[in-house]
Amino acid sequence: MFTPPRTLALAALPVAALLGVAAFAPLPFTLAQPGTTADVLGDDRGTPVISIEGTPTRPTEGELRMTTIVATGPEEEVGIGDVVDSWFRTDRAVMPRDSVYPTGGSEKEIEQHNLDDMAESQDAAVDAALNYLGLGPGSVDVTLHLAEVGGPSAGLFFALGIVDKLDGDGSGGDLTGGRTIAGTGTIEADGEVGAVGGVSLKTQAARRDGATVFLVPKAECKEAKSELPKGLRLIPVTTLKDAVNSLRALDRGGKIPGC
Repeated sequence: MFTPPRTLALAALPVAALLGVAAFAPLPFTLAQPGTTADVLGDDRGTPVISIEGTPTRPTEGELRMTTIVATGPEEEVGIGDVVDSWFRTDRAVMPRDSVYPTGGSEKEIEQHNLDDMAESQDAAVDAALNYLGLGPGSVDVTLHLAEVGGPSAGLFFALGIVDKLDGDGSGGDLTGGRTIAGTGTIEADGEVGAVGGVSLKTQAARRDGATVFLVPKAECKEAKSELPKGLRLIPVTTLKDAVNSLRALDRGGKIPGC
């Protein structure tokens, strides 16, 4: 059906008006990019990330790097120009603000919530690692320290770091095999690994900081593959046991799952 040109022009007016408003109005989005990584087997500002008392620990080689993203603050305005620019970049992501800051509240309240999540994640990581190793509650004293990082997504790597410091690969070697291993994932006390956000950005941070292997929650394989840097191998995991077994197999030339 042919529509008279005058009708088309009139119909376009509201769209143009909306675009004009959107160009200046803040949008309900957050912009994210690859953040820092931290080796949980190393130190954070001179303090060991993992300190263990009550049982002998072993020296470790290689690195276990937890990964982060950096996002614009909950009160920071994001305009349509920022959104369009980010859509055309692989090192930026546009995320609904509610997905990054689901709790709402002020910036200070959100920061405290993220720190609380980190503390709960650390407790779960300790329980998961000790349960995996068959060590009862109170048999060892584990302290975790990582400043200025919030959220629960480092849980898996805290647990792996504890396992490596106490048991290595179970045969006298390092769980890392001397490699730089990176990844992400929440952890429950029973060892279950949960999904997190910003995985495609975290793979970029991992490769930038020297990782050749990335452990990813299995449910997020598709996202992790979407912008996977060259030279970085993905290994999907669903439990702490999966992660440990895959790292052992990696060092011994065994069969390893892939995304």
